[in-house]
Amino acid sequence: MELICVRLLRNKHLYSLQAYRSYWQQHFGTFIHQHKACILQKTKAPSLGYLHGTSGSLSQPFQQQLRTDAVCQQQRRTVCLTQLTPCPGARSRLLAVRTPHQSAAPLFVPVTPCIRTFHTSGPLRALPAPLVWLVLKPLQKLLAIILGRTIRKWWVALPANRQELLRQAAWRRRWHLAAGGVALMMLLSLFFLTHLDESPVTGRTRLLVVSQENFAELAKLISEGYMEEFKDSLVSPEDPRHKVVETVVKHLAQRNLDIEEVAGTSWSVHVVDSPTINAFVLPNGKVFVFTGMLEAVADIHQLTFVLAHEMAHALIGHGAEEASMSHVVDFLSLILLAAIWAVCPGDSVAVLGQWIQGKLVEFMFSRPYSRKLEAEADQVGLQLAAKACADVRAGPVFWQQMEISDQLSGEPTVPEWLSTHPSHRNRANQLDRLVPEALELRAGCDCPALPSTDPRAVFSKSVRLLLDSVKVKSKEGVQKEVKEGRKAPALAPQGTQPQLAGVVGATPSLPQALVSK
Repeated sequence: MELICVRLLRNKHLYSLQAYRSYWQQHFGTFIHQHKACILQKTKAPSLGYLHGTSGSLSQPFQQQLRTDAVCQQQRRTVCLTQLTPCPGARSRLLAVRTPHQSAAPLFVPVTPCIRTFHTSGPLRALPAPLVWLVLKPLQKLLAIILGRTIRKWWVALPANRQELLRQAAWRRRWHLAAGGVALMMLLSLFFLTHLDESPVTGRTRLLVVSQENFAELAKLISEGYMEEFKDSLVSPEDPRHKVVETVVKHLAQRNLDIEEVAGTSWSVHVVDSPTINAFVLPNGKVFVFTGMLEAVADIHQLTFVLAHEMAHALIGHGAEEASMSHVVDFLSLILLAAIWAVCPGDSVAVLGQWIQGKLVEFMFSRPYSRKLEAEADQVGLQLAAKACADVRAGPVFWQQMEISDQLSGEPTVPEWLSTHPSHRNRANQLDRLVPEALELRAGCDCPALPSTDPRAVFSKSVRLLLDSVKVKSKEGVQKEVKEGRKAPALAPQGTQPQLAGVVGATPSLPQALVSK
């Protein structure tokens, strides 16, 4: 019997039971008697007999043992009574205790805490997934840095023998760690395979982590922000510039209704009065064109190509695709960032490693991927313009004009590998290779015949005449300065720099039938 009591004393639940009974006997004796009477009257359950039997036969040996055992007294004094506070919703659990002379004696031990788990508060409306990502993105990098730095501090604080033990343990379990890494790679591969999507028009396989629905919600918020930003500089719908852009956009949409994404989008035009040479189309069909772009194009053919290029970005879903790849790259970068801060010996070295890691990701993946999407938009935009009966030969001319304009304005030439867009020259060369295919597509769309004069040849001839004129004027200026005994400058004066006004008028205009459609 004493052996059974010693075993029972080692049970934490038994100590809790003794503290529970002692506490209730001192302060809630009346409640105990009323509770027992209520149970006898209502249920007559056999468990009540176990309770009385336990109180009568097991209490005295337990109490005697607790008084003689100093260890048990210390444990009894340290029993936390807060977990045993009675509450109306408490349940009881039967603990079977077997002795050599009697069968199982269930003991009642309260196990349900006095907390409320039911509430009537309505669920909060979830933010769009891309918006949540944008909000939490700055914090993720900080958390990765803190995690890596904490791991490094913990490792440095360990004694040398402890570090050696951990190394040996890791080496002994190297196959388990390798298996875990392989399993993780398989899970990531499965995730990527289940999120593959086929690009419209081109049929290219791509990764889409962000759904089109969530990105559409984000695009709606972005468009509202742009409307608020440009509300004071929007051109009136009655303005001729607005009407021209609206006519071209409607014509492009009508001639490409065979594409599901074009037919399912409601296109709206907004012209911003700004000298910036820019234009973009949001995924929800909001077209924003700056007046600087209208002044940069030579004719309506080039405007059609530019708008078709921007519409191609929207209908292919380049925004959602780029956001998806950004999520994946950021996730992998966070793992690498935490590893850098955990492995580097000091904070200064970790900061340098973080900077190198960021630049490598930017110049080796992010910017090349952006240039790839721009090249695809040029290809699809040329097809959209061809189906709209525009002169697709004007596409390469536009980028040649932009290259000369940048040179005349004195803007520094940025290497292509440092830019998010292909260089103007490479874009013109790529479009030159795609023009024959686009002309065949245009011929199959019942479009009027194009003039025999190729705008690319006209532009090249105009550029040669322009350069010859610059050389002649520069030579005359040098000779005049030499005669006057002055040193000739390295560059021609600002007033003699040629402009593109003469080149702009050299390209044939779009037939009136195209504008009237």
